[in-house]
Amino acid sequence: MSEAGDGQRLFVGGEWAEPDGGHYAVVDPATEETVGWAPEASRDQVRAACAAAREALGPWSRTAPEERAAVLGRAAGVIAAHFAPYAELARAETGATTGTARAMQVGVGMARFRRYARVEPAEWAIPPQINDAGPMGRAGVMGALAVRQPVGVVACITSYNNPWANPAGKIAPALAMGNTVVVKPAPQDPLSVYRMAEALEEAGVPRGVVNVVSGRSVEVGEAAVESADVDMVSFTGSTAVGRRIGEVCGRSMKRQLMELGGKGAALVFDDADVGSAAAGIGTTFSFYSGQICTAPTRVLAQRGIYDRLVDQLASYASRLKVGDPREPDTVVGPVISAAHRERVESYAELGRKEGAVVVAGGERPPYDRGFYVAPTLLADCTNDMRVAREEIFGPVVVVIPFDDEDEGVALADDSDYGLIDYVWSGDVARAFRVARRLRAGGVGVNTVGRNMEAPFGGFRHSGVGRDCGSYALHAYSEVQSIVWPG
Repeated sequence: MSEAGDGQRLFVGGEWAEPDGGHYAVVDPATEETVGWAPEASRDQVRAACAAAREALGPWSRTAPEERAAVLGRAAGVIAAHFAPYAELARAETGATTGTARAMQVGVGMARFRRYARVEPAEWAIPPQINDAGPMGRAGVMGALAVRQPVGVVACITSYNNPWANPAGKIAPALAMGNTVVVKPAPQDPLSVYRMAEALEEAGVPRGVVNVVSGRSVEVGEAAVESADVDMVSFTGSTAVGRRIGEVCGRSMKRQLMELGGKGAALVFDDADVGSAAAGIGTTFSFYSGQICTAPTRVLAQRGIYDRLVDQLASYASRLKVGDPREPDTVVGPVISAAHRERVESYAELGRKEGAVVVAGGERPPYDRGFYVAPTLLADCTNDMRVAREEIFGPVVVVIPFDDEDEGVALADDSDYGLIDYVWSGDVARAFRVARRLRAGGVGVNTVGRNMEAPFGGFRHSGVGRDCGSYALHAYSEVQSIVWPG
């Protein structure tokens, strides 16, 4: 059984184990009530999980890709069978609205398992090469084959904003490629990840192939990253933590996949559909209450439409219902914790002190319980303000004016980050020209939508590597070349 009494057990080596460190409360950000009790793993238990993954690696990596894919497909079926309770748990743990929990959390998680249940070729031919006679031998034709091989044991350290889509986006492609995993979920909402482990167990994943260890202590993640049994670390979270993980990985040459912070620039040109731009940028206020690294939080508005865009964004923000995420008409739920609410609010106050104009929001919603933040719009900003340079990770948008295309691109690229930027323009040729000039891992042209097969990752401090679609299969594999005489 995964649970005993009031507490969730760890999942280590195919067994549900009592945590050495006891349990801690998982809190519903909307009600401040306890959702459940999460296990606190010890360093020894994390090491045991890594050792179990190492032991399981050989047999799993030699399992036929079709059999590995079948496990992922069955896991998707188990998730579908428990969709409603899984979505309710995700809503309670994260404070997401019911619609977001269903469609964007559990729904996307399930879709990712189904995506990697599709077997793709793991090898491809390389054109023959004609070699002249020389020190290496006689003249001849050399054939070659490139083969994707599993990296090994992958430590998957996941973010709190989506406890379904984010872990599934790591676990599914890693398993499809023949790796084994040790998953360390975010401490705020780990219970959903244990439900994912249950689904995989029911789907027939062999012992030790998937392990889940959680805890509030930084020692839990540190033990996984430092383990000699771990070959790769896949991390989603802050740039500061990612930098520390990268230092540890560098010392032992571990593979890294890092999805870190963002401060997405949204360039809105004079000829743009301002209503469309306002609606797209407005998702920062509503989607996960702004707790998403891809959000267009830094708006660069050409002066011809600057006032109109600010007015429309302010109107958009003022119409959004903030409140209980269980209510069907709620658009903006709470942020993840009281500490994070204070952090977001401190940035709104900092913006005032820096000279920004608070056009919308800036005050705490009038609720007795729940960690709510009003959608906040800061206008008349400059790109050197801290509110324009630092990731706030909440429903806060800053607006900065610019004059011409070159200035807009320069402002967009004047950032430590480079995850996803956006361009709104009625001139499609210009929009694509500007997109190619931007130093960002992705660019949305007249949309905030995503193509889930497109490579995802960042430039600069926004990360290392790419995943999603077939790119995730590359991320979780090493490429081996096999050469022979023709």
